[in-house]
Amino acid sequence: MMMQRAASLAAFFVWVLVAPLAAQDVTLTSPDGSVEVNGTLLGFDGDFYRVETIYGELTVDGTGVNCAGPACPDLQNYVAELSISGSATIGEVLMPALIEGFALRNGYVAKREIIDPTHFIYNLRNKKDEALVGKFTFRVTNTDEGFADLLADEADIVMSLREIRLTENRRANEAGLGDLRGPNRSRVLALDAMVPITAPGNPVDAISPATLARVFAGRVTNWKDLGGPDAPISVHLRDPKSGLSQAVQDRLMGPAALVLDSNIIRHATNKALTQAVTEDPFAIGISSYSETGNADVLVLTGTCGFSLRAGRVTIKTEDYPLTAPMFLYIPARRLPQLAREFLTFTRSPSAQIVIRRAGFVDQAPEELSINQQGDRFANAISLIGTEIVLADLKRLVTVLSPMKRLSTSFRFRAGSSALDAQSLSNVQQLARAIETGVYDERSVTFVGFSDGQGPADGNKRIALRRANTVLAAVKKAAETVDLDTLNISVEAFGEALPMACDDSAWGRQVNRRVEVWVR
Repeated sequence: MMMQRAASLAAFFVWVLVAPLAAQDVTLTSPDGSVEVNGTLLGFDGDFYRVETIYGELTVDGTGVNCAGPACPDLQNYVAELSISGSATIGEVLMPALIEGFALRNGYVAKREIIDPTHFIYNLRNKKDEALVGKFTFRVTNTDEGFADLLADEADIVMSLREIRLTENRRANEAGLGDLRGPNRSRVLALDAMVPITAPGNPVDAISPATLARVFAGRVTNWKDLGGPDAPISVHLRDPKSGLSQAVQDRLMGPAALVLDSNIIRHATNKALTQAVTEDPFAIGISSYSETGNADVLVLTGTCGFSLRAGRVTIKTEDYPLTAPMFLYIPARRLPQLAREFLTFTRSPSAQIVIRRAGFVDQAPEELSINQQGDRFANAISLIGTEIVLADLKRLVTVLSPMKRLSTSFRFRAGSSALDAQSLSNVQQLARAIETGVYDERSVTFVGFSDGQGPADGNKRIALRRANTVLAAVKKAAETVDLDTLNISVEAFGEALPMACDDSAWGRQVNRRVEVWVR
């Protein structure tokens, strides 16, 4: 800490040996009065000032300066402030539940103060003396607005139902917020999924992702083409700026090289969407798994006969192909200690209970025995005789049957060897569990799988390379433990245990994965 503060003071003296500027809202002065900097206070985390100056944004150690000006914080009665903006799906239910759980666990009283339909504040006070210790300000609109607020320096954290766009990330980098697609810049708060829904009683109970994309592109317009009645399909979706709608374009339409039809009926909220679909016998919509209401949820199928139903376990493992992670994006800047403690809490076992009670899928790892995975092995058996040979399946069963599969899985960006955003978060979660000794004296095996495209031997090599990539990422993240001292290994079975049909980009993406098995 002393070296860090010394470095901060050194940077301070290099940058601010200049004449005073015109009066602004803070002036930071060295103890002997020989050096000062004037600027606009952007933030104070209890230790460091963040100030906008003519030289750009500076971070200055508060112990080495005196602060004067109308914006200077009250150091005796410091209140941690945090601004959070973005998805209403996350902000209206999940984040309030987590803040209240955090307050209860840490001896605070959390009181919600509503400002207007899109703004509210959580005031955190000490239970003993009622002193105000924290103020968490929320703006709940949509994912687009959240990133816009971050780039405008009007938010500290973004709530998002999709991955950050490349253009948004480039602008964030240019603004000094760091690479928000890199490690530790985002975390998966909870999991949701995009699920196709219909009105109760609709005879269609299953649909392939490819056909679903064609429906939402306006290419399939009559229920008879889906095995239903001769009636036009009424298509419903959230508003274009919502994270759910954008995730549908990214995750469903993009792989099919299609765009959403301009005639789709749009809704401002998930509740309005599900209600409209429920009341129209010829409607179809894509809703959040956590908010399907009384609508019927369709099963995703493929031409090979496999089917995948959205459920807590299939969403948690990402085996369901339209899983929708709920992200918090955190820029490369210091946050107040109270905010950092809250973010740490969101990954705790207590927080996972709060997430489940709020109706979302938590990220607490579960162990699944091989007997609980009959459907997966039935799929594998059905493909014996093509590229999969009986000997491969026998070896798979021999190796894995004494073990249990963790619900934590890893997948890669399309066409890339880089882990996707949810998997980057999973790396940190698994690394923390290893550091705390959860898997001491146990065997941990990283198992690679592939899709069925190409020769089987080549797919095994690719799967093994992926398993080693994930292991290397976990080793790097687990900074406080030497993983070489633990019983950790890698395995690969290529295409021998498919989760979905290989006839679509969605199915191939699901099949390309690394699982973690423990004993």
